[in-house]
Amino acid sequence: MSAARPEQAVPATTPGAFGPPPRPPASLVPLAGLPFVAVAFALVIAATASDNVWALNLAHVASGASWTTLDLFVGLVIGPILGRLSVPARIEFSVRFMPAMALIVPTLAISTLVSGWQLASRYGYLNTEYAYHGWLVASFIVVGVMAVIAIGLLEPANIAVLYELRKPEPDPAVIETLMRRFVLTAGITGLMQVATIVIMTFLRAPL
Repeated sequence: MSAARPEQAVPATTPGAFGPPPRPPASLVPLAGLPFVAVAFALVIAATASDNVWALNLAHVASGASWTTLDLFVGLVIGPILGRLSVPARIEFSVRFMPAMALIVPTLAISTLVSGWQLASRYGYLNTEYAYHGWLVASFIVVGVMAVIAIGLLEPANIAVLYELRKPEPDPAVIETLMRRFVLTAGITGLMQVATIVIMTFLRAPL
C-alpha cells in the first residue's frame, strides 16, 4: 500500500483550525429565554396576589430545589471539569454557559425568596412568638449571606466574563480567573442552600 501523499494527510488539530471562537450573544442574556422568565414571575405574582398555598409551595419548592441543585452542580461538577479543559475549550464553554446563568440564577433566586416570604408571613413564622423563630432568623442570616455573595461576587463575575468575551481579543487569563471565582461562589452558595434546606425542615406548614 502506497503512503498517503502530503496533500492527502489529515491536518493537525491546532487552535483556530475550526474557525474563530464563538462570540457571546449581542445581549447580555439570551433573549429567547425572557418569555420563560416572564411566565415564572407571572406565576409567582399570581400566587402571591391570590394567596394560593399550593401555588406558593410549588413556586418555593421548585425554584429553591432548582437553585440549590444548579449551584451544587456548577460548583462541584462543572468546576473540576472546567479546570481540566484547555483554554480555548474554557472560552467556548463560557460563551455558551454564562449568558444562560445570568438569566436563570436571578429568576430562581427571586422566585424562591418571594414565595418563601409569602408563606412565612401567611403561617405566622415572622412572629417572634413562633416556636421556631430562632430557626427562621438563622435562615434569614444564611440567605442574607448568600445574597451578598451572589450580588457582590457571583453575578459581577458572570457579567465581567461576558464583557471580556466581547472584546476583539479576549484575555484567557482574565476569563479563567473570573470563571474560577464564579464556580467557587456557586459552590459556596450551593452548600449554604443545603444548610437552608435543613433549617426549612423545622418550618414546615402545619398539616
